[in-house]
Amino acid sequence: MSFLRSNVAHMAGGFALMGGWAALAHGEYPFATQVKAGLTQGTLTAVITLGLKRLVEGVVTRFSGNASLFLAPAIACIVSVSLLFTIHSAVGTPEVWATLALPSTVATLYAALYAARLRHKDE
Repeated sequence: MSFLRSNVAHMAGGFALMGGWAALAHGEYPFATQVKAGLTQGTLTAVITLGLKRLVEGVVTRFSGNASLFLAPAIACIVSVSLLFTIHSAVGTPEVWATLALPSTVATLYAALYAARLRHKDE
């Protein structure tokens, strides 16, 4: 299995990077709040990344040309913001929008770049 298609690599990278971001976004809060935000975001990112990876692969397979290159990041953005906002609000993350800013942007860029990579590989 190639590294590009490795679910574990995608999930672990997302967990570490975005969980770390969430902890940093709560730097002025008590350590327990930073850890809670980091673990929540890291876990959500790992799960969402696996889902987005599969979603992008499905979109690129089902749609041709520019449609897949537009749909993949658009759906990724909508799914990412919706899920992250809902769950962070439910668990009481204090800085929800600061927490979401980077992961949502990265999820959208990830989907766009991964879709382009898959599309280019298939051509």
